Amino acid sequence: MNIAAFRIAEHSAADAGEVRRVLASSIIGTAAEWYDFLIYGAASALVFNKLFFPMADPALGIVAAFGTYGVGFFARPFGAAIFGHFGDRVGRKAMLAITIVIMGLGTFLIGLLPTYKDVGVLAPILLVLLRLFQGIGLGGEWAGAVLMVVENAPEKNRGLLGSMVQLGYPIGNLAAIGALALVSRLPEADFLAWGWRIPFLVSIFMAGIGFYIRMQLEETPVFREIEARKEVARLPLVEVLTTHRRPFFTAIGLKLSEISYVSIAGIFSISYVTSNLGLPRSVILNALLLASAIALAAIPFFGWLSDRIGRKTMFYASCVFAIAFAFPFFWLLDTKDASVITVAIIMAIIFGQMIGFGVGAPWYSELFTGRLRYTGASLGFQIGAAISGGLTPFAAASFLAWTKGETWPISLYLIVLACISLVATIAAPETAGKPLKK
Repeated sequence: MNIAAFRIAEHSAADAGEVRRVLASSIIGTAAEWYDFLIYGAASALVFNKLFFPMADPALGIVAAFGTYGVGFFARPFGAAIFGHFGDRVGRKAMLAITIVIMGLGTFLIGLLPTYKDVGVLAPILLVLLRLFQGIGLGGEWAGAVLMVVENAPEKNRGLLGSMVQLGYPIGNLAAIGALALVSRLPEADFLAWGWRIPFLVSIFMAGIGFYIRMQLEETPVFREIEARKEVARLPLVEVLTTHRRPFFTAIGLKLSEISYVSIAGIFSISYVTSNLGLPRSVILNALLLASAIALAAIPFFGWLSDRIGRKTMFYASCVFAIAFAFPFFWLLDTKDASVITVAIIMAIIFGQMIGFGVGAPWYSELFTGRLRYTGASLGFQIGAAISGGLTPFAAASFLAWTKGETWPISLYLIVLACISLVATIAAPETAGKPLKK
């Protein structure tokens, strides 16, 4: 064995201190990433509709509909393709440093934008472009953060440690809602004039902290070994689409049910509970905040459990729940009882989303070989997110309008997506406790 190979073997199992640093970096980075992505959505109904999208102009209404929600989701696969390519060519660490700067800078610039009153139609155009910027950054960031942990983690704890990266989502969600709730206590005139900008501007500090921490990390032992063997993929995307189609489409299928449940329970339910059921906004917002808080414990627990009983078993359980709960979910909402609605939201998010969300992080990564892992895991995850997450709220609203308030088509829609994820689960190999593919 030559000296380079000996050094790689010597460091292939990262010490506990390095694993802790990598894990902290990934959680901080993904929390900043999700804060940036979710603060936009939270501000849309409170601020952007008033300052950037005057409803009197139908053309701007269309821009708002696509820009506020769709652009962020549908930009994510492009980010996955771009940063996946370089993540498999150059390394995981460099891409993480770049993407967190993109996310932080995009959010910061939104906080500096002039409004429609100041520059007219240019204001919403710039807003949508920055949302596109956010989506591209998010699309590239997720897989890099997960791989830094998964490729450093011991086999027996890979599910637990990989899932903990996903803690960034509930942390970012709580921070985004909390930040806007805090500044919204200002007088309405001050809030609309300058207060709403504060949560966007402070994101640059979160990004700076995440960037500093990530620059202190070493490249993963898996990628160093690939470089030493001179097996770096020349065109990772082409290889994934031509020689690794099964794991690629499996990853997409695994994502569909999980994100459809959070889209219904976490997004569509806000308008359903307030508009269709006529309940105060606080009922659904409090339920969502409580669900995010519970997710902080649920995600690592599900990851730990997947190390003990397997990734497939956990996904089977989530898919079965998603099928069984699709109709009862709306029955519980329709009681109009705040406590019952809170329980329904928590169950939908924790068991319908968080099992797949937490366990999926290590599992998507484990489906691909090291030289294609960034591209394969990232693109599979983000295409699934774009298909289901981008379309589900629109589909649900359309079904509700078509049936004049009946929710049964939405429940059937959730069941169909859960069945697709169930088929993907059957097709996927069990990877818990096994060495990562070389």
